[in-house]
Amino acid sequence: MINEVFMPALSSTMTEGKIVSWEKAAGDKVEKGETVVVVESDKADMDVESFYEGYLATILVQAGEAAPVGAPIALLAETEAEIEQAKQQGAKLSNKSAQPAAPAQSTPSPAPEPAMAAAGSTTSRQNGRTVASPRAKKLAKEYKVDLATLSGSGPFGRIVAEDVEAAAGKAPAPTATPPQPTVAAPPRIPTQAVPAAPVASGDVVPLNTLQNAVVRNMVAALQVPIFHVGYTITTDKLDKLYKQIKSKGVTMTALLAKAVALTLQKHPLVNASYVEGGIQHHANINIAVAVAMGDGGLITPVLQNADQMDIYSLSRTWKDLVERARVKQLQPTEYNSGTFTLSNLGMYGVDSFDAILPPGQGSILAIGGAKNQVVATDDGMMGVRRQMRVNITCDHRIIYGADAAAFLQDLAKLIETDTQSLTM
Repeated sequence: MINEVFMPALSSTMTEGKIVSWEKAAGDKVEKGETVVVVESDKADMDVESFYEGYLATILVQAGEAAPVGAPIALLAETEAEIEQAKQQGAKLSNKSAQPAAPAQSTPSPAPEPAMAAAGSTTSRQNGRTVASPRAKKLAKEYKVDLATLSGSGPFGRIVAEDVEAAAGKAPAPTATPPQPTVAAPPRIPTQAVPAAPVASGDVVPLNTLQNAVVRNMVAALQVPIFHVGYTITTDKLDKLYKQIKSKGVTMTALLAKAVALTLQKHPLVNASYVEGGIQHHANINIAVAVAMGDGGLITPVLQNADQMDIYSLSRTWKDLVERARVKQLQPTEYNSGTFTLSNLGMYGVDSFDAILPPGQGSILAIGGAKNQVVATDDGMMGVRRQMRVNITCDHRIIYGADAAAFLQDLAKLIETDTQSLTM
């Protein structure tokens, strides 16, 4: 029996995936549940595990190439005797997919069947944790090898099966020589090399996977009726608190996220989102924060249950999320579960701006930089206060001007007079 390995849908917005690297070469034995390939989705790199046991007979989409969701990317033979038959079947699939004019590379056409022969699972890259493929972990237990002592040779330093076998002094079992070398291709070189190279005037630089996802989301956002409300907040007390606890690892981003989360407790409608014919009230307050990616595009790591976490845990979590976001190692729930978004350009000296509402959310808050301003004091005198401008963008289908204004008023009150609640 010959099974097709399909390009899996690793997120709700994913329309195509890009092969980062093949963990197995053509001819290799594959166990059920073993990682076969690493795929680049919209915003993360994912391990794809086989649903079947057999032999990776032929690879249809090479490392660095892309394929639509549902398209066959490899063929898996159940027995060694079927490998040659699978290769012939793969050649027919490649010839068939090459007939329509493809943009730049031969991309297999989508298969009509919805079922896939592989499922994705995110590679973990958390602080203090060892990053290893499922197969490597299994071998480490079998050979009693401490993964923490190994240096991985896989993408982003991930430990693969060969690393464990080498450490245990076990030579990999001999396998059929693959017809084409596909092992350990440098991760995402095609997408990262283009922006890094000098761009001549007049050249067109193709968008990478993440940038294409941003484009789709921004176009979808244009279908939503929105409005903006601005507010000026004095940050003297917030800045003072930040200076006091900065040495303990607290970030300003975490402080702002915490302040917004506590305010959302009083304004659940601002934390809600529109669904067809109704309002989705979310049980949790998950603050997504926009982060620019080095190779283009942006991602919004999510501080889940931000209102329930103390500021120190929140800051540690945020640091970890940003580190893994920049190497595209977030789990899907860590970037697509936000209920409210923050976009902070204050560190660039921006006074104020309006942010575009993300699909599936009801509000996003744009934060400008805090600056010294001359203001009239309550006693009729003149004084200097540090102030920042915030602008909220809301979905007018469920949130009205009064709702947004009341939220900003309470946010300003917390930041200006009740900053100690941020440390509780």
